[in-house]
Amino acid sequence: MAKNKSSKKALEPLKNQIAGSLGINLSDGANLTTAQTGKVGGQMVKQIINSYSTGMKG
Repeated sequence: MAKNKSSKKALEPLKNQIAGSLGINLSDGANLTTAQTGKVGGQMVKQIINSYSTGMKG
């Protein structure tokens, strides 16, 4: 994940949005499975890349 606090803070809303759309409750914290954290992280990367690619086109 992000290395500095400002990056982590900036990604937090995206993480929460994606977790919510996947039905994953982040308040479970340490009780999340590897698969759950992987799904959230993977979707975050997809969305960031898609946003970047869309921005480059227009």
